[in-house]
Amino acid sequence: MMKKILAILLVVMVLDACSKVPITGRRQLSAVSHEEIMPLVNEQYDSVISEGKVLTNTADGRKVAEVGRRVSEAVEAFLIQEGYSELVSEFEWEFNLLESDQINAWCMPGGKVAFYTGILPVTQDETGIAVVMGHEVAHAVASHSRERMSNGMIANLGLSVLSAAMGQNPTMTQQIFLQSVGMGSQLGMLSFSRKHELEADELGLLFMAMAGYDPREAPVFWQRMSAAGGEAPPEFLSTHPGPDRRIDRLNANMNKALEYYNKAN
Repeated sequence: MMKKILAILLVVMVLDACSKVPITGRRQLSAVSHEEIMPLVNEQYDSVISEGKVLTNTADGRKVAEVGRRVSEAVEAFLIQEGYSELVSEFEWEFNLLESDQINAWCMPGGKVAFYTGILPVTQDETGIAVVMGHEVAHAVASHSRERMSNGMIANLGLSVLSAAMGQNPTMTQQIFLQSVGMGSQLGMLSFSRKHELEADELGLLFMAMAGYDPREAPVFWQRMSAAGGEAPPEFLSTHPGPDRRIDRLNANMNKALEYYNKAN
């Protein structure tokens, strides 16, 4: 009887901790709050920046930061218009270019974004950067990291309060956090789930269009990304949805994206 009661209570807790992703409307678990996760995010992001070679003051670095500013401002304006002011208040955007051969970019909760120089030959120009930036900003807007951490904590610890988890099992909680923000050992990046990647593709396409970047360049970028690694795909594509599937989904959402693009221009 007690097991049934506990199971019912867990279901009630999960349902109470659900929210919806803007635009897509997908329901997600959000048991971990923004206030709980951000101290961990800030500590980890600052660690990455301090240990890496930051090139944000170079021409390429300034271009990455400018694209990030345009995309984030357009997205915030849209979210406020759609009634998501509370979500917008959570963002503290940072855009940094780091020297690395990795063909990769990533975004932590709160809008902490990093690009690696290895991806710039694939982006080629400002619009290519906007494709990647829209995708990464989408991870923040959709709260994918918090969703992953919420799922991981319930699956591994049976808890929904981060402070309690830190006290009970700090090592496991730290591991779940690193995985939730897409980071593994030695700061190596892990992929988000295919579900999250496809959702970030869909939202990112709209976000770059809102900022005035031509969304028709997104499928072209993913074709270049697919070719960049030869037989072994770049880390940015590792265990991600196949390029053909991504391109098909992007094209399926192209008309909607072009509406935003035409409004922005």
